[in-house]
Amino acid sequence: MHEMTIRVYYEDTDFGGVVYYANYLKFLERGRTEALRELGVDQVALKEAGLVFVVRKVVAEYLVPARFDDVLTVVTRVAWVRGASACMAQNIRRGGETLLSAEITIACMTLEGRPTRLPTEVRANLVQMQADS
Repeated sequence: MHEMTIRVYYEDTDFGGVVYYANYLKFLERGRTEALRELGVDQVALKEAGLVFVVRKVVAEYLVPARFDDVLTVVTRVAWVRGASACMAQNIRRGGETLLSAEITIACMTLEGRPTRLPTEVRANLVQMQADS
């Protein structure tokens, strides 16, 4: 499991001072990126090797709104890992309250847009994170 703290800025909110729904996806992306970085997954090196991660599916449940200046925690864990894809279960919390719950399926692709198996080391790291969660 990985946790990342983020503060809500004015630019993240709508006219009512509530976080605009699409900005939660940005927060989730940052959480996944930092979780992968902590696992030792170098996405720049992967791209240089001709591989990238793409988001294949997003399922999100908005429970409670976040507001300007809130301090949020993005919690990321690995729900499952397959040959060419993985599912990251993520929550955005304010204190002990869950504001959003999401499952993001990511897939490994070539730069030409073809699905390909996860590199052995990346898959092993994701499986380890799943076991640790």
